Amino acid sequence: MSLTSSIYAGTVVHTRLRPKKHNLRYSVFSLLLDLDELAELDSSLRLFGVNRRGLFSFWEKDHGDGISDGLKAWVTSQLSDAGINTDELNIRVLCYPRIFGYVFNPLTVYFCYGVKSELRAVIYEVCNTFHERHAYIIPADGEDSGQISHSCNKDLYVSPFVPMDCRYDFSVRTPAEQVRIAIKESDADGMFLYAMFQGRHAPLTDRNLAMAFLKYPLMTLKVTAAIHWEALRLWLKRVPVHRHARAASPRASTIVAHTPRTETR
Repeated sequence: MSLTSSIYAGTVVHTRLRPKKHNLRYSVFSLLLDLDELAELDSSLRLFGVNRRGLFSFWEKDHGDGISDGLKAWVTSQLSDAGINTDELNIRVLCYPRIFGYVFNPLTVYFCYGVKSELRAVIYEVCNTFHERHAYIIPADGEDSGQISHSCNKDLYVSPFVPMDCRYDFSVRTPAEQVRIAIKESDADGMFLYAMFQGRHAPLTDRNLAMAFLKYPLMTLKVTAAIHWEALRLWLKRVPVHRHARAASPRASTIVAHTPRTETR
């Protein structure tokens, strides 16, 4: 039986419109991991491990609250608190893997499906370099026929070059042959930052993992290095700096009341 879990290789793009224009583009890959397949992936792949060391690995404690009895249990609890049906739930997580034991995931996206493959919810888990995580839990009302749009207020400090009083507008093409996660960040004067990841599907196999390692060596270290390099470039451009606003809790979540809007692919 073929697995749902897969690799999405593509590009991350960030475009800042003001107060100084700034652009970046990097080649990366993400894994889409079906949480019901973790045990099979751990036993069948030589280059990938679950909750153990490996060339590539996925550790459940890197996500959610980091302490619950398994990541699926944490997601189920969050959805239940939001009043979302959790019967026969299937959860697929789009994230970077650990490579040689290291990872930093600025954004992890959870696609939460029902028994008929209807999309019940999306969780956007944002992480900053201060080891704080915030999950935005948004119902999807069973719609999965096109490009899904969500909006929410920003609740976690992410960058010294971005103020807190902002709003996120997410536009998502759910995983198929391609996946796309686009975010527009706006303040009182309108949109000032656009970020996007777009990737193309490949099966999650040892061969494809080896090819990804050769094409994107030490990718997760490069993600962190790129964050600091781009921060230096913004500082040299004299973009205003906003001091870290410490989160009330290092692990928190927001339930967003929202009716998704879908568009034809």
